[in-house]
Amino acid sequence: MLKDDTVKLDLKPVGPATERPISIAIVAMGGQGGGVLTDWVVALGEEHGWVAQSTSVPGVAQRTGATIYYVEMMQMGEDGRYPILAQMPTPGDVDVVIASEYMEAGRSILRGIVTPDRTTLIASNHRALAITEKMAPGESVADSGAVTDAVHVAAHHEIIFDMNAVAVENGSVISAALFGALAASGALPFARETYHKVIRFGGKGVEASIATFDAAFDRALQPKLKPARPATGSATDIVLPEHLQNPRANALLQQIRTSLAPPAHAMTFLGLKKVVDFQDIRYGSEYIDLLIDLHQRDIVAGGEGQNFAFTVQAAKYLANAMVYDDMIRVARSKIRSARRERIRKELGVDAEKIIQTTEYMHPRMEEFVSALPVGLARWISRHQKLYAWADRRINKGRKVKTYSLRWFSILYLLGSLRFTRRMSLRYQAEMRHRDDWLAAASRTLTSNYALAVEILKFRRLIKGYSDTHERSLSKFDKVMRSTLQIADREDAAMWAGLLLTSAVKDSSHESLDGVVKTIETIR
Repeated sequence: MLKDDTVKLDLKPVGPATERPISIAIVAMGGQGGGVLTDWVVALGEEHGWVAQSTSVPGVAQRTGATIYYVEMMQMGEDGRYPILAQMPTPGDVDVVIASEYMEAGRSILRGIVTPDRTTLIASNHRALAITEKMAPGESVADSGAVTDAVHVAAHHEIIFDMNAVAVENGSVISAALFGALAASGALPFARETYHKVIRFGGKGVEASIATFDAAFDRALQPKLKPARPATGSATDIVLPEHLQNPRANALLQQIRTSLAPPAHAMTFLGLKKVVDFQDIRYGSEYIDLLIDLHQRDIVAGGEGQNFAFTVQAAKYLANAMVYDDMIRVARSKIRSARRERIRKELGVDAEKIIQTTEYMHPRMEEFVSALPVGLARWISRHQKLYAWADRRINKGRKVKTYSLRWFSILYLLGSLRFTRRMSLRYQAEMRHRDDWLAAASRTLTSNYALAVEILKFRRLIKGYSDTHERSLSKFDKVMRSTLQIADREDAAMWAGLLLTSAVKDSSHESLDGVVKTIETIR
């Protein structure tokens, strides 16, 4: 006979077995007020005499994992007994899921906590890109359309709109907008006035929070609006101006019109603006001259029948090749007023308030030397003791307060050194690499048009600054070397495209190395 060691407690049910708590899962990223929203929901239940409990499981970091807050609330039993509430959401048993960002709504569906028989899904459809989306050298932004399709299937009831925009417009944070949408959903049996009362308990930013709450509440009750067709952001949406005020710039604009085919006009104009902003009008003139030469080659190769795809891609990637991240450009980007205004807008800071940013910078000796004139850079590189002495002082991490007088002055001075760029060692190396790349594309143009276009696209692999730039150069060289080995094959363009795709999406080089090994067996 087996001994029964089970601990038996005289626990009577608080209420009938059909009673269950209301369960709410809140998925929010750092800085979005998920904790505040959770406290509001708990306070809301307690204000009505309910027993409410909250727990949280923090994510790894702001955009590598969101924090999951979980709230259960239930009325106390008739005899005053407290209910036992769960500490984590159970798939298939959650009444309300609140997501502060659209992809987090999608992840909630994947976790199984959004179900068609029970769950009200409240989510903001704006995007805050994850670290993995930002890291990839190519287009790696997740497809929001897939989430939209899943929401329609998985949720019992949905309230989805851009709640972040509502919060910014009313000078608050998204948690207040989510709270307003929750009130409008009717998922909780509490009056709107009680929500206001809970917000006022906080005592901070009350008026802005209530304004955001009310705006989101009203928006959530509106009929579903058909989403506006988003702008494509492509170069075909750009209309060339008729005239530019600067005579030299206007001459380049008219040169685009007269010397290049219409399909390349918009992309060339965008490239010209980028190049001139990087250096000067003379640099823009060099860009146009190079592009006209490539266009003439395109015409000879029968590019008209290909809608001048070679010229269009050259206009895009030649500008990228001529605009590289050096110490001067990085310094200029940190102090630009447009960047400051973007940060101000993202944080919801009023124009009359002062903002401060702290950057983490870790310049290497290589970047410092490459920005020097060629002769001086090579002289320093030859003197190892001097190089090592300077390296110990330059090659270290720094926390830079961008808008302090000291650091703003330093960054401003560095950014103003554009006039020295053409004399620098880095400029010489970049122009040599640019010319070699264009020569490789031009050599294949007459024999394999599609391959020449793919070679131009290889330039998208080269990105970043410091060691990031070195790794991207390594990928470019590997892809170019493998492509040139099979340039005489009819299917070379297909293999080049496969190499490029693998290189863009594969940070570990494993997939790229696999394609390279395959090519070695067929050449």
